[in-house]
Amino acid sequence: MNYEQILKRVEKPTRYIGEEWGSVKKDPEKVKTQFLLAFPDLYEVGMSHLGLHILYGLVNDHEDFLCERVFAPAEDMENFIRQGKTSLLSLETKREVKDFDLVGFTLQYEMSYTTILNMLDLAGLALRSKDRKEEDPVIIAGGPCAFNPEPMSVFFDLFVLGDGEEVLPELLTLYPKTKSKDEFLQKAMEIRGVYVPKYYEEIRENGKLKGYKPLLERAPMPIQKALVNNLDTAFYPSQMITPYMDIVHDRAVMEIFRGCTKGCRFCQAGMIYRPVRERSLEQLLKAIDGILTQGGYDELGLSSLSTLDYSRIHELIEELTSRYSREELSISLPSLRLDTFSIDVLKHLEKQRKGSLTFAPEAGSQRMRDVINKNVEEEDLFSTMEAIFKEGYKKVKFYFMMGLPTETLADVEEISDLSKRVYALYQKTTGRRDLHITVSTSCLVPKPYTPFQWMEQESVESFEEKQDLLKSLIRGRNYRYDHHDARTSVLEGHISRGDRAMADVIEAAYRKGALFDSWRDRFRYEVWEEAFEEQGVDLSKPLSFAMDDFLPWDHIDVGVKKSYLKSEWEKAQTGALTPDCREGCLGCGVNLPQFGGICHVM
Repeated sequence: MNYEQILKRVEKPTRYIGEEWGSVKKDPEKVKTQFLLAFPDLYEVGMSHLGLHILYGLVNDHEDFLCERVFAPAEDMENFIRQGKTSLLSLETKREVKDFDLVGFTLQYEMSYTTILNMLDLAGLALRSKDRKEEDPVIIAGGPCAFNPEPMSVFFDLFVLGDGEEVLPELLTLYPKTKSKDEFLQKAMEIRGVYVPKYYEEIRENGKLKGYKPLLERAPMPIQKALVNNLDTAFYPSQMITPYMDIVHDRAVMEIFRGCTKGCRFCQAGMIYRPVRERSLEQLLKAIDGILTQGGYDELGLSSLSTLDYSRIHELIEELTSRYSREELSISLPSLRLDTFSIDVLKHLEKQRKGSLTFAPEAGSQRMRDVINKNVEEEDLFSTMEAIFKEGYKKVKFYFMMGLPTETLADVEEISDLSKRVYALYQKTTGRRDLHITVSTSCLVPKPYTPFQWMEQESVESFEEKQDLLKSLIRGRNYRYDHHDARTSVLEGHISRGDRAMADVIEAAYRKGALFDSWRDRFRYEVWEEAFEEQGVDLSKPLSFAMDDFLPWDHIDVGVKKSYLKSEWEKAQTGALTPDCREGCLGCGVNLPQFGGICHVM
């Protein structure tokens, strides 16, 4: 059976055929370094990820490099691979993973870790780096989860910490100049943002982690993240790959800035991606023109952690609506701010169909919003709601979190109370009863590099009690209540703050059948319970750290000082607020010389 015959027998062959508009196929014989981008999820998920498009274009833009793609196969295709009828192949040239010099996985979500192991196994590669052969590709990883690399450290040769555009070209240039894998890894360590775990040894006392010891003189300590100083001069693709099938987010995407100044205490991205770096209005418009012209999209997403904080957002929206008025371009904004500024921006988009608007109050009570430093007053929330109702919107979605520090059941009840008061305001403002409110709750996962990194995460039982309470309170045809699986969140909490011992748990879970754990219909909690138990860890026991503990990620320097995070944790206990750092430097650490002193928000 040849590959074409196999494609006719799988559910969605377009996941594997390649040849999309905007994809690049190079002759492997005419380049010096061959790189394979590996995304540990299905094609339709991976192709919605902006970082993949940026790195794919960046590498292929260089005449000495090629970049191809591979995604996790669905079950039907995996069966053919397991039967030996085909291999895990790249989309562009249908070559095996082993044929590439470097293979780079993105670590976007801890629940994709077993899928990474499955892809390595399908590729015929040993799971652990120490067991792979000299001729095997260098297996590297990057992405937000790489900032605590230790749970996956035994599986990867090298981690890229921070902005990949800054590091990847240097690695691909270095590779053909070295004669062995060890020589490459040792020289790669000299590149800022590179961490090679095999050259660091854990220091433990009575089984407790106390630090890491560099095994080579050239091994840096701490390892500092890579940083793109100027987004205007950084690479951005002039066209996106246009898939032949529907994907999760089927639109053009433009990253308008990186970083965030809000200082929400639960938000890892807001800390690890500091400082804020904006693209100029001129560069944005030029890049957007290219992407829309080449891709033929009718929807544009403006991407960032807090899009409406872009300093020239009004001008950007005005120019886009003016330029593309005839094409009826739909402009998609992420979660909106709970203030009148959001309404001012929405007025520029008044020609668009008035669909659902999404807001993130994060907590139902003002007390809890102060604990997490949301800096949103109840007055702001209701004045914003009143304004959007007057504009004709009749669908709103609210995001909340459960399990926040000092949270009580009364705070949870206020999520329901807030939703009902919003509905009452709609009736008063419009005289109508057709408002639809979606309430969505997630379970707090205390993440590394946040002020909550020390705290004890709530148990599955506690989360489910709060979810059941809200189910009983949020009822009626005008309301919909969605919630995240508490078991997934508790598991994510253990993995995200784990040390090297967590690798044994992850591998054990994989060998028991854990796969596609981020998909609700594939997640099997009992498999993970067994894996934890086998490794002597109680998954039901909440994880927490003392304030003076050495944390498994303390050897990675993201710029934000640990003392700053401790100060924010202490403020959270009393609900003391910290202002947006655009109002004045708070001394978090990212403006220090080792990070280029490029924080200019003061």
